[in-house]
Amino acid sequence: MNLNWMAWTGPTAIFFIVIACLLLFFTFLAIRYPETPRRGILMIETTRGDRLFITLLGSAFINAGWLAASGLPQWWALGICALYAAAVFRWV
Repeated sequence: MNLNWMAWTGPTAIFFIVIACLLLFFTFLAIRYPETPRRGILMIETTRGDRLFITLLGSAFINAGWLAASGLPQWWALGICALYAAAVFRWV
């Protein structure tokens, strides 16, 4: 199978591997430790999976905005995303 048309660089592969591992880990958690939805600052019921989705979606916007507005290395955006993820899992 020829994948030359895709941008399969090392960072791209790591990105997709991390996302796949997160999905597997959260599936394991859902099976092993079922939870009831909780209400956070958004006033909607969310589960771990919902908070993961909100985190991934917000991180995509943070990184896109960082690329558009900053000339600094992308590693800084990763740090902001980590803080954002911690806030989402704590308060949402």
